[in-house]
Formats: sequence, structure tokens, C-alpha cells
Amino acid sequence: MKKSILLFGLVAILFISCKDKQTTDESTSITEESNSKPKAPKAEGSPRILFIGNSHTEFFVSSPIIFGEICKANNQEMNIDKLVTMGVSIEKIYDDHVSEAEANFAKKDKDGNYYDYVVLQESTPVALSELDKYKENVKMIVDKIHKNSPDVAIYIYEGMSPIPFTDSEYKEYYEEIRKNAVEIVKSTKNADLLRVGDAVNDAYNGKHDYEYLVANKDNLRYGENTLHLLNDGAYMQGALLFATIFGKKPVMPKELTLSTGTGDNDDMKKQEVSKAISNPKALEEIAFDNR
Repeated sequence: MKKSILLFGLVAILFISCKDKQTTDESTSITEESNSKPKAPKAEGSPRILFIGNSHTEFFVSSPIIFGEICKANNQEMNIDKLVTMGVSIEKIYDDHVSEAEANFAKKDKDGNYYDYVVLQESTPVALSELDKYKENVKMIVDKIHKNSPDVAIYIYEGMSPIPFTDSEYKEYYEEIRKNAVEIVKSTKNADLLRVGDAVNDAYNGKHDYEYLVANKDNLRYGENTLHLLNDGAYMQGALLFATIFGKKPVMPKELTLSTGTGDNDDMKKQEVSKAISNPKALEEIAFDNR
């Protein structure tokens, strides 16, 4: 992996002034904050999902790959497409893949919806501090998707607090990025929240007896200028996406394509879950709680 390409100034977001923050009541259910659960169109043949995102969608681990493997283990047919560019926002992802994107957005299905599900992941600086741009970017890409998928179910990726859990401002950033994602859900047709940030926060706080520190190192996320999900976090995220879309706990595979490490020469390969994941059951329960 060419991880060095991400050594840009994302750390600068820590110095952005987030004025007039409104804290989120963590006990408030997501159904009270956003629209009701989206309804996917009735697919003729295998349904199709599109992932649009940056390195939080695919870096040390790949959300599309893991989700596909979980679907296969549950006998859930699924075609998977992705538009991923590291380190940029939604409009830049689109610009980077414009030919492929427009070709896909022009394809037709017999049921009238080429895409049945879309996961939209915005860059952390925009998701945290540029709500108007966040709304513009989501509206732009959703309008294009709606040309051939008017009834698609859209899941807005709730980002994570960009700083370590031990930082005194962790909770403030977590609440702000969550609040903004909820606003995007409210303004988007047939949409819901993919509660990644909530699940990560629960894991950090030891829900279901999960312990994120292993040998005094964070086992959920790693990074220098930005924190990305490691195997534990990716495992939880995959279970969360399946539970969010299908409303049930997945049967998790005994093997998944996971990271071999965090060095430039490390990559992803199939690994035994029992060896690569510290506490699978706890992570599955946290995922299901946040569906």
C-alpha cells in the first residue's frame, strides 16, 4: 500500500473553529433524528450496491470487499461497485472517476433502478466543518444517481472523530461530525445513517466488554495524520453495514480479507477471524446495536 500519499495536512482540521456547537443527546434514537429507514427498490435479479468514498472506505482494509464476503457467507446475492479516491471529498471523487461514473449512472435495469443501495462517505474536513459544502456534494452525486436509480436506498456514512479517544476534544468532534451527518440524512431522499462513528465510539467506551487497547496500542484505528480503521474496526463496520441494510445480524465468515499490518509493504489477504480480530462477538453486538 502507498500509505505515504496520505501524509497531507488533515491534522489542520483540529485547529478549525467549530462555533456554536450543539451537543448531541447520545440517548436519542436515530429514528427521532433522521428519516425513517430507507426502503430499497424491489430488485429483479441480484441487487447492486455502490460505495463512494475515500480512504475511510478503503485503505488498510476494504469496506466493499468485506461487505461482499459477508453477503456471500449469508447467501445474500450482491453486485458491488465502488468509486474510491484517497484523501478527497465527494466532488473530487466524482471528477476522478467521471467517465466510469457517468457510464454507470446511464445503465438501466429492468426494475427501473440500476443501484439498489448507495453508501456515501464524505471527507472528514468537509463532514466536520463545511456543512453547506457537504449538502451540495451529496445533492450533486445523488441527483446523478437518481437518473437511473430513482428509488435507491442511500446510506450516509457517519464519520469518526478524527482525533484519538484519549484526546480531551475527542467527544466534541464526535458529536459535531455526527450532528452534520444527521442533517444530511434529513435532506436526502430515502436515506439513513450508517452509524460508523457511533459504533466506534461505543467500542472505545467498552460496550459489551470490548477492550480497544491491545499491548497498549489502539486496536480499532491507526494513523499519523488521520486515523483509519484496522481489522477490528473494519470487522465491526462490515457487520454494521449488513445489519443496517438487512435489519438482522449477519453470520460472520470464518475468514475475511483483512490487513496484514500498517507498513508500506503490508497489504490485504484472507485471514482467520479468530486470529485477526480481538473480540468478534463484542464487535458484532456493538454493530447490531447501531444498525
